[in-house]
Amino acid sequence: MQTRTLATRRKLLDAARVEFAQHGISGARVDRIASASGVNKQRIYANFDSKEGLFAATIADAYEDLGRSVPVPDTLEATRQYVGGIFDYHAQDPTLARLIAWEGLHYGGQDFPDREARVAYYEEKCGKLSQALGLACPSGAAHLVLTLIAIATWPYVAEQQRALLTAQDTRPDALRDSLLRQGLAVIEAAIAAPEATRH
Repeated sequence: MQTRTLATRRKLLDAARVEFAQHGISGARVDRIASASGVNKQRIYANFDSKEGLFAATIADAYEDLGRSVPVPDTLEATRQYVGGIFDYHAQDPTLARLIAWEGLHYGGQDFPDREARVAYYEEKCGKLSQALGLACPSGAAHLVLTLIAIATWPYVAEQQRALLTAQDTRPDALRDSLLRQGLAVIEAAIAAPEATRH
């Protein structure tokens, strides 16, 4: 892909990430994305076919950014740091959490674009985590990933709940410390569970 084309795509994805995070798939406007990116609206359709195609590319790009910022752990010690890393990522940039929420609201239980790519993404993630923790049960790793995602991400999906439930916190890092402890407890429980037989 040519440098100019890559630069155009980058501008569109950056603008789309902000627009979709604020307005969701249905509420997002291609005109606003084009204006914010400084790219002609027709280039959106040339690069992504449709608004839903642009959303699929945007959320895939956001997941790639997460993976670069907080790599999937490959050791037990790295896994212990993982929950805090994910929490910090969403605290600094909550747009991925919002994209995930909007995707769920838009598609519900229906199929969605790039499903196969997302399946491969989570299979790789669960495989690495399973190896890091010595889990023999693939579903155990998947359940663990889902639980850790919930612990670290939900506060940035349900921001009103976070604000209400942490209103009495006297330290700015109180929530992070609490969630990190809970994440570590979940990890230790998964390792100790009978179905999580060591390799």
